[in-house]
Amino acid sequence: MPTVDVYNGQGERVGELELHEDIFGADVKEHLLFDVSQMLLNNRRRGTASTKTRAEVRGGGSRPWRQKGTGRARHGTIRSPIWAGGGVVFGPKPRSYRYALPKKVRRAAMRSALSAKVQQNELIVLESLHLPQPKTREIVNILDNLNAEGRVLLVTAGPDENVFKSGRNLPRVKTTVAQQINVLDILNCDRLILTADAVATVQEVFAS
Repeated sequence: MPTVDVYNGQGERVGELELHEDIFGADVKEHLLFDVSQMLLNNRRRGTASTKTRAEVRGGGSRPWRQKGTGRARHGTIRSPIWAGGGVVFGPKPRSYRYALPKKVRRAAMRSALSAKVQQNELIVLESLHLPQPKTREIVNILDNLNAEGRVLLVTAGPDENVFKSGRNLPRVKTTVAQQINVLDILNCDRLILTADAVATVQEVFAS
């Protein structure tokens, strides 16, 4: 069973925490991480790209010149795709890119992502995180005390407006709650910071 150190906001080690073997000690299945990441990226696409076909562009009511006798190639309409300003062949049209993988696959990928962070020593457990008021400096100080460099994903057990407002001005910090974490955010961060309560919530939600 994997064990991690627990730190307070001053960066001091205050104890240890045993993690759930099935969630934080699972085998890392890279193909599942790829599949779920692709699904999340596709589901974020707006799908609003649109082009006009030859039936939708303007003009072309009559032939540009007569069929024979000009020495030029015959043409029936200026809306042909081979003309500048003509229609587009097989161009994009508004559509949805969304698709869903099975729930078991998504959960297995989440366990792989969390386990990878443990194996790479990129998981930090924070004893608690309570800010009396929104203050970006407080988050910066905590990250400095924890030596959390690079991109940081800060996860709390439940919604905390003060934490959210304190971290939203930091371009390298993203805050979220335990029930909304996803594989893509975990893979994109250099340091995953969870409060002790968030760890309990994650283990409750994603336990097999």
